[in-house]
Amino acid sequence: MAIKHYRELEVWNQAMDLVIEIYFLTKKLPKDERFGLMSQMQRASVSIPSNIAEGYGRTHRGDYLHHLSIARGSLCELETQLIIAGRLKFITQSDVKKSWQLAQAVGKMLTSMQKKLAPQN
Repeated sequence: MAIKHYRELEVWNQAMDLVIEIYFLTKKLPKDERFGLMSQMQRASVSIPSNIAEGYGRTHRGDYLHHLSIARGSLCELETQLIIAGRLKFITQSDVKKSWQLAQAVGKMLTSMQKKLAPQN
């Protein structure tokens, strides 16, 4: 069955789950991080499914690949921010476990999609 909408993409759904996890996780950060790390983590997480959706809506494969690349960049940014929050002792490894697992799953799916959509040389 062909996918008729980006909301049917497993990668988009997993990325949406990641956003929810990040919003729950960032509630554990200190209040003085509301405009710093908390905001950055939330924006990076939202960027992932947003770029998957935007790329899907584009008419050219190159545009889709470009947006998947942006989503991957946002994912790497988020992973870095999770590590920073951990190193600052704002969150524990058990706090971040589910978010990290979702991030790794989304990363694998993005890589797979990019390989499938890339022009064959």
